[in-house]
Amino acid sequence: MKITELKSEGLKQEFKVVVSAADIEKKIDARIAQIAKTAKLPGFRAGKAPVSMLKQKYHDSVMGEVVETLVQEGTGEVIKSKKLRPAVQPNVKITSFAAGKDLEFEIDTENLPEVKVGDFSKIALTKYTAEVPAAEVDKALKYLSEARKETAKVDGKAAEKGDVVMIDFVGSVDGKEFKGGKGSNYPLELGSGTFIPGFEDQLLGAVAGDKIDVKVKFPENYHAKELAGKDSVFAVEVKEVREPKKVEINDEFAKSMGEESLEKLKENIKNRIKGDYENASRMKIKRQLLDALDKEYKFATPDSLVDAEYKAIVDQYEQAKKYNQLDESEKKKTEDELLKEYKDIAVRRVKLGLLLSQVGQDASVSIKPEDINEAIMKEARKYPGQEKAVLDYYLKNKQAVEALKAPIFEEKIVDYIISKAKVEEKVVSVEELYNFNEDASKPKKTAAKKSA
Repeated sequence: MKITELKSEGLKQEFKVVVSAADIEKKIDARIAQIAKTAKLPGFRAGKAPVSMLKQKYHDSVMGEVVETLVQEGTGEVIKSKKLRPAVQPNVKITSFAAGKDLEFEIDTENLPEVKVGDFSKIALTKYTAEVPAAEVDKALKYLSEARKETAKVDGKAAEKGDVVMIDFVGSVDGKEFKGGKGSNYPLELGSGTFIPGFEDQLLGAVAGDKIDVKVKFPENYHAKELAGKDSVFAVEVKEVREPKKVEINDEFAKSMGEESLEKLKENIKNRIKGDYENASRMKIKRQLLDALDKEYKFATPDSLVDAEYKAIVDQYEQAKKYNQLDESEKKKTEDELLKEYKDIAVRRVKLGLLLSQVGQDASVSIKPEDINEAIMKEARKYPGQEKAVLDYYLKNKQAVEALKAPIFEEKIVDYIISKAKVEEKVVSVEELYNFNEDASKPKKTAAKKSA
């Protein structure tokens, strides 16, 4: 096997591999010798057929198999002998081959860059924290009580804001009913903003038995594109008017929530809010870190990885555009401007991914079973009352568990770098904690969901 380098340009390299006709025939003969041990031909017992007859019968099919094997072996040999680190599977093209002739093929590969990790102690970060205001706990308590309040039917009452009206409705545009615009015995709280703007206001003052044509216009950014911006009419029949009963927030209420007392309920609410604050704090310091790394490290990124990441972002953008879910910032820009920003984001993601991967290797960062268990428990805690269902899902779904590994690995590497950096703690207000645009000098992202 002869290997010749044809071209080397940045991270891309091209090689030519030649396998002699003699070596190919040797491989074919060896494969036919294997087949001969069990092959059956008419007039011969299994394993007793003449090799010459087997060669005549199997030569062409075996040759195809051998060529495929040689191409795989040749590709592996190029990678090994030239000490390559392909970013993606190399592209292989057979350039010359015929029976009795040499096999020639070319290998195009794009390699991963060499990333040299520096001293992280030079990185300065600020960890923002905030105290949980008592008002936030009270607000959460009120929300819980609102969610658990009951209503009572009141005959003859004119519906007011805060009342629940039980309604049947059928929506139409240009006189034609549309999909998803029909409901029966639907409990609508007036003033909740659940329905299209203007809908609930037209039911104020209604009493049971009223039939009202509610006329509203769908918002321009409505998720169903075929309805966005359209005028519509909903034929509504009010079945009942129900008045909410006041819920007393006391120990009995706390017990109905599964807590032993109101104080214990408040404590748990405070801890949950504190957990939310800690997540926001984590997001901020991680963004600082990634911005610092992006600015500090400069190296070439493989086009193949960038193109794949860019395609994923553009596909996400196309979906958002299709369903009128673009961010306001995206709507203000031309598609050319957006696509340029998406390309920059793709480059940033690939660069940071390669850097973090190298840091993980250098620091021998690994994922332990307890890391996965902790991540699963964290996911379960997001769904109060459904923890067992979440745990069962991961127990039965190995792919879901595998999907957790990449983010776990990344977070462990981020923790490692932060532990080496200079970190200053700063107590701020809740508003400041949740302000993620505090540094106007940073490059703007088109949307949080698309930023690295």
